Amino acid sequence: MGFVYAGRILQIDLGTGEHSIRPITDSEVQTYLLGSGLAAKIYLDWIEQHDLVDPLDPRSPLIVLNGLLSGTFSPTGCRSSWCGRSPLTGIWNEANLGGHWGAELRFAGYDGLILTGRCAKPTYLWLNGDTLEFRDASHVWGKDQFDTHDILLAETDDKARCASIGLAGEKLVKITGVATGGHSHSRLAARGGMGAVMGSKNLKAIVVRGSQKPTYYDAKGFHTTVKAANKFIMAHGPAESLHLVGTAGGHPTTDKFGDNAIMNWRGGNWTEGTIKTSGQEIAKTIFSRHTFCHACPIGCGKAVEVKEGQYAGVSGEGPEYETLCGFGSNLQCDDVNAIAAMNDWCNRYTMDVISVSSVLGFAFECYEKGLITKADTGGVELKWGDAEAIIAMIHKIAKREDIGDLLAEGTRAAAKKIGRGSDKFAMHVKGMELPYHDPRGFVSMAANYATAARGACHLEAISYWRGVGIEWEGWQEGEKQEWIDAKRFDSALAAEQAVDFQNYMSVYNPLGLCKFIAKGSFAPAQTAELVNKAMGWSWTGQELLDMGARLFNLKRLINIKLGISRKDDVLPHRLEFEARPTGTAAGMLPDMKRILPDYYRLRKWDDDGAPTADAMLPREPAAA
Repeated sequence: MGFVYAGRILQIDLGTGEHSIRPITDSEVQTYLLGSGLAAKIYLDWIEQHDLVDPLDPRSPLIVLNGLLSGTFSPTGCRSSWCGRSPLTGIWNEANLGGHWGAELRFAGYDGLILTGRCAKPTYLWLNGDTLEFRDASHVWGKDQFDTHDILLAETDDKARCASIGLAGEKLVKITGVATGGHSHSRLAARGGMGAVMGSKNLKAIVVRGSQKPTYYDAKGFHTTVKAANKFIMAHGPAESLHLVGTAGGHPTTDKFGDNAIMNWRGGNWTEGTIKTSGQEIAKTIFSRHTFCHACPIGCGKAVEVKEGQYAGVSGEGPEYETLCGFGSNLQCDDVNAIAAMNDWCNRYTMDVISVSSVLGFAFECYEKGLITKADTGGVELKWGDAEAIIAMIHKIAKREDIGDLLAEGTRAAAKKIGRGSDKFAMHVKGMELPYHDPRGFVSMAANYATAARGACHLEAISYWRGVGIEWEGWQEGEKQEWIDAKRFDSALAAEQAVDFQNYMSVYNPLGLCKFIAKGSFAPAQTAELVNKAMGWSWTGQELLDMGARLFNLKRLINIKLGISRKDDVLPHRLEFEARPTGTAAGMLPDMKRILPDYYRLRKWDDDGAPTADAMLPREPAAA
């Protein structure tokens, strides 16, 4: 074992109760890092050795791996990746969890878990250092994750950390995730349905407690580097704004850039509504306190408390940008208190707010066009902006009631079932609902959405950051105003921007770091220096980017084995052929006939979208 990481993965057969240690070698870490990097290699090996099975089959593995720096005091060194085959998309998925659970798993002496099989009855795992217990979860089966969190910590250790599913996970809703933090600081590994994978295994929760601490190659140097990094992050880019008003503060800005979704991606502007549903409005009305994940200098989380009106009593982790856009501009609800309630219910059920609000946008448009009726919705009239209708449908999806049973399968499945042209406004890529950043406003995101490993995922590139003027020293700097004014619309530059950002972002989950430190203008060379001080390596910023490229291509190889090819690298019809009608992005469309060939050439993929041998050349970081 090298520095920082524990060197151990706990393999558990939930059906038999048998468990063993799978060691991690230094060579594996140098080649794949940890987190979703090593998880991808483990999963690729698994599918090469086994017959493909449904993601909800007990034999399908759930691979949970911390990043290399998870549990350290590196800026945001807290994150774990929940990986495997998505029940929503049928392809590779990595859902990333913040909070404190990943750090506690490292303190318990493990870098991750590989879970196969199915418990005979509802069960939770209690991992207390080297002691593993299978415990009956019948008394929390059916409870939301807030109550589950409190009950299981009372049964184990009040300083333990709990990762659990809510009712939606038990019902195998394919847009449900895994949550940690309970009521006070709810964080979700939300996307792609990994909560349904846990539910399919009759596994309600994993509770961990530990006392081990990581060791470092250069502890003094690491401490000095981290201190300087924290100071730099908070002094650059929008990190200070993230602390003050969270991601929610960006809702008015996305409207300005034509970046938000309006009425299932049909509108051009919703300016007054975005002001009413913004972090700035939350700060003036229902904000109660800042929340921080382990080792985070930013504190982007915003707890809220609604004290008056119809939704009085709603409290806990508040809505972030994707929630406010999804239930706000997308569904036309401008009541921030109501959106706080919607967010609260999704957290309780452990459902992905992006996919829930997106599939509801699809359902509302179907209702508007007469493709579904009250007979399908159980009497709920789907009127744009109707908060009570939205909340009613959240419950129906989580409980699989009425048309909620179909919507729980995701937008792609719902459009296939409903038919009658509904696929033209089904907003997904490869089955994953779109996050709320419009590729018509930032065309590099078109290249990213079409090619991202888990389907429509903004976090695999976040290249729109360049379009709003964020820069990094020695990488992606200069010509700021040109990017803001015009280059964000240039399809000739889109593929290169997507590739560059995908390469950088591809190391963050394997390192266990939050991508918001990159939003604080933290450049590849600075990220590499954190690793060097911790591990004794001599990485350059370019070597870090090369690692990201190889890991991105590794996930593409997995998807090819799962049936993905060039035919799947497409945008929703609306985003490729229907321009926004108003605003700064009005009339703009990505030129996918230009973008995709450029992207394949830069990635060294063949004409069918498969990485060539040149794309997979290994480049390992040199050890000191």
